[in-house]
Amino acid sequence: MEKCIFCKIVKGEIPSYKVYEDELVLAFLDITPANDGHTLIIPKLHRENIFDIKKEELERVALVAKRVAEKCKEALGEGECNIIHSTGKSAGQEVMHFHMHVVPRKESDGMNIWSGKNPKKPDFDKIARKLKIN
Repeated sequence: MEKCIFCKIVKGEIPSYKVYEDELVLAFLDITPANDGHTLIIPKLHRENIFDIKKEELERVALVAKRVAEKCKEALGEGECNIIHSTGKSAGQEVMHFHMHVVPRKESDGMNIWSGKNPKKPDFDKIARKLKIN
């Protein structure tokens, strides 16, 4: 993926503020952070979204997200956070390389990522049946 900014970061073509790296994943500070410590965790191989990422990579990304959240609590004193992933443009994905955000939070930060407003009343029973995982 020649044009992918995250692939360029993995290759060292674009500088980043790395906080963790292993053979599968890279974690680095977001350069437009929502709060101090806002970190992105990505697989090193280009995977566009949740449907493309391999199980082992997803597991590692999730484990590193937990470690980053724990480090934010320890080092920054921020014991609350959002761990966010978006798949696709309509969900808010801007860089088409799978990534998770760890955003440290505190009550006074003024952020509100969930409006909780759905214009229609869902049929919860019908949706639950459709989504049931056996």
